Amino acid sequence: MTPQVLLLSTYELGHQPLHLASPLAFFAAAGIEARAIDLSVAPLDEDAVRAASFVAIAVPMHTALRLGAEVGARVRQLNVHAHINYYGLYAPLNRDYLIAHGANSIVGGEYEAALVELARGGTPPDVTLDRLRFAAPARASLPALERYARLETAGGARLAGYVEASRGCLHHCRHCPIPPVYGGRFFVVPVDVVVADVSAQVAAGARHVTLGDPDFLNGPKHALAVARAIHAAHPDVTFDVTVKVEHILKHRDVFAELGALGCAFVVSAVESLSDRVLAILDKGHTRADVDSALQILDDAGVPLRPTFVAFTPWTTRADYLALIDWIESRGMIDHVDAVQLALRLLVPPGSLLLDHAEMQPHLGALEPERLTYAWTHPDPAMDRLQREVFAAVEKGATFADVRALAGAPLPAAPVVAKRVRGRPPRLSESWFC
Repeated sequence: MTPQVLLLSTYELGHQPLHLASPLAFFAAAGIEARAIDLSVAPLDEDAVRAASFVAIAVPMHTALRLGAEVGARVRQLNVHAHINYYGLYAPLNRDYLIAHGANSIVGGEYEAALVELARGGTPPDVTLDRLRFAAPARASLPALERYARLETAGGARLAGYVEASRGCLHHCRHCPIPPVYGGRFFVVPVDVVVADVSAQVAAGARHVTLGDPDFLNGPKHALAVARAIHAAHPDVTFDVTVKVEHILKHRDVFAELGALGCAFVVSAVESLSDRVLAILDKGHTRADVDSALQILDDAGVPLRPTFVAFTPWTTRADYLALIDWIESRGMIDHVDAVQLALRLLVPPGSLLLDHAEMQPHLGALEPERLTYAWTHPDPAMDRLQREVFAAVEKGATFADVRALAGAPLPAAPVVAKRVRGRPPRLSESWFC
């Protein structure tokens, strides 16, 4: 009997969900009809839920997991017989919770073929790291790109697409959810598959594409091949990439070419400007390296969009004030979304931080409803500041508002950069997790 497959997504950073488009292509290749609903822009179709024999919920990030768990509970109310699966990065990290709350299976890693196997009644492992034969994601049945984030530039807004040229990561940053699942492995998506996916989104109106690899330069030769191929096929399309600070330094010579190929900005998970915090997180860079990376991108004419974990158990008030001063003194206020100044370290099940000696004094119990371990700062004022900043940012606070909440002094004169930094291009959806 052919399974009735329903795929659900709740949140993918404002992008048209790749976690729907990619498995749709695998189901189509297997001759199985599947329907997908993106609940970030459409309501749950209860009739479709009742008719489904296999319901799979995408959980590629923490926000998607929290929303997805609520959706799963509703699915079970509507259909007591359906096989409910959770798939994506956060599924194996939260296996015990999800199974205890009604899931029949979970799958992470390179999950697409495993989803097909599950729908057919098979029992693949919870984490699959077999190399896949990728097909171009199937996006025709998904909501139009007009429903999703746009690239905002001085010249106006442009529809934005989303692709991945690689998955997994070579590195073991302790706060990152990828190492517990991928264990330092990464997989490249063939260049022709990436270009085909870009072309489909360009045909649908995209004029900018986010290359959402955890680190675009994990495989620098592959990355350049992808960027060159996209530019050759669509010379007017811009793109953005995510690159570790240490890779900006190591591969400094590629950024002038990336800029010429259409790179509108580089996102980098700076996380902190405290060398102690960076060492605990095993980020592979120092505060001094951040300034070097900024200079490299300045010289290449490519804006840096840094992201931060502004509050950790080891972040002092002096560290937080230094972060505010660095952003302002480097002329980076327009490069940092205010939410970045509010983010608190997440410690999900399976985190490499759980057994770290520096984490132990601060670690609390697993909070099932939040799907993360609690932790407490040794200075209660820092926990209070984080709550105040987060609440203010939710209401639209600006950088100046956050600076005032933190009691930060006015900055020294800005450091003069070789390039005068105006407001860089940005996506209309602020980065979150």
